[in-house]
Amino acid sequence: MKPLSLGKMPVARASGKQKILVIGSGFGGLATAIRLQAACHPVTLLEARERPGGRASQLRTQGFTFDMGPTLITAPHLLEDLWQVAGRNLRDDVSMIPLCPFYRIIFHDGRSFDYWGTAEADEAEIARFEPRDVAGYRAFLAATQGIYERAFVDLAKQPFLHGSDFLRVLPELFHLGAQQSVYSFVSRYFRDPHLRMVFSFHPLFIGGNPFRASAIYSIVPYLERLGGVHFAQGGMYTLIEAMERLFQALGGEIRYATPVERIELAQRQVSGVRLADGTSLPAQIIIANSDIATTYLKLLPEEEQSRIHSWRLTHARYSMSCFLLYLGLKRNFPQLRHHTIFMPHHYRQHVQRIFDGHGMPQDMALYLQAPAHTDPQLAPAGGESLYVLAPVPNLAHGIDWQHEAAALRKRILHYLEQEAGLKGLSESIVTEQSFTPLDFASQLRSHLGAAFSLEPTLFQSAYLRPHNRAKEIGGLYFVGAGTHPGAGIPGVLLSAEITSQLVLRDLAMASR
Repeated sequence: MKPLSLGKMPVARASGKQKILVIGSGFGGLATAIRLQAACHPVTLLEARERPGGRASQLRTQGFTFDMGPTLITAPHLLEDLWQVAGRNLRDDVSMIPLCPFYRIIFHDGRSFDYWGTAEADEAEIARFEPRDVAGYRAFLAATQGIYERAFVDLAKQPFLHGSDFLRVLPELFHLGAQQSVYSFVSRYFRDPHLRMVFSFHPLFIGGNPFRASAIYSIVPYLERLGGVHFAQGGMYTLIEAMERLFQALGGEIRYATPVERIELAQRQVSGVRLADGTSLPAQIIIANSDIATTYLKLLPEEEQSRIHSWRLTHARYSMSCFLLYLGLKRNFPQLRHHTIFMPHHYRQHVQRIFDGHGMPQDMALYLQAPAHTDPQLAPAGGESLYVLAPVPNLAHGIDWQHEAAALRKRILHYLEQEAGLKGLSESIVTEQSFTPLDFASQLRSHLGAAFSLEPTLFQSAYLRPHNRAKEIGGLYFVGAGTHPGAGIPGVLLSAEITSQLVLRDLAMASR
């Protein structure tokens, strides 16, 4: 039977309940599966690994528990909305712990800034660096509130499937300052270079370059202040486990150790998937939570790949990668907060080297999570499950990680012990594992080992980012960091909402 047409996209004619497959069980895949299952559309979720989570996985060893990916929760209302859709209350399944302060930020000169997220405390911190910047901070929050209300509340849930949708809002985005970089935007409000770092580094949390990411992404400090920064008791992975239980309680099916090798098509319409073991599963709708570039370039048949999409994805800008150390320590370090960030001496040069240079930066920038400060059950008594992240170039930059990994580990430990004041760190290590850009590529099938998929720039956002629904292939949808609106738990949860609504709308139209 010839597919019906919905605009320019073919949609299979409904015949009872259509078979829906979701590829990948990260936050995006699980959230989409929950929304569709809650709407009474049976979903089967296929996960290549033995456990759910994707990038949001967990490591347990010798009494230490590590989150291997995301480490904080902002915009908790998005998780609450997801649970409400499924008829449950998030607080019944997950204990959320507000963090105070949100972060401790330490600069190369030894000065530090504790970021609390409250007006009185943050203004007192700002005044220690530059009293005149207190007024700038108030103006910055007012400006970012306006951006938040328009770009996050109103536009982030729009699918932007058509260029006209984007052109219609583009003048307003430019009025809000979208054409500026985050760093340029922040610099309008703050004189002190330390404070410019404090309020501009957030794009790095979603794979963005603060000197290139659109000022739209400057809303994060406002978003954090509005909803707080939280941690899930038991580790962030408890969220993934709770989402897994929620999906299964709704009747959803999950198949683990089931890698997908090919998305099968018939007449430019998905017909199913071929698994690594050679078997096939039929489907009328497929939602890919797999890496967007890998999906287009590896999972679709070559003859069906859009030349335009293949060229764009091959030539797109991708986020930096990460080098991670998971250190089980027999002691803790009281000077660390739950989140501690060590800023590089040469901020701009360091970021540019990560995104556009060749070879490793000579400077050091690190993000540390010490979760046992907040939740002692995550490490043996008196110990710490220390998570150490260094932003590094992705695999497009020609670094030999077989050689560089050991050298970078040595540099990181030396820096933490000799310059960051964590004396005795090396001798307190009980257990240790690392995760390199090669692991992002091999274990997570992330194109170029990019930790956050496509880099968030103005020209890789909204309509100009891969869409949540394939234009050329009926029944194929996307969710996750590489599609609209972007990376980070809030972005991925919004992506799941957009994608599930598109699926439901298309199913309703096809059944008429």
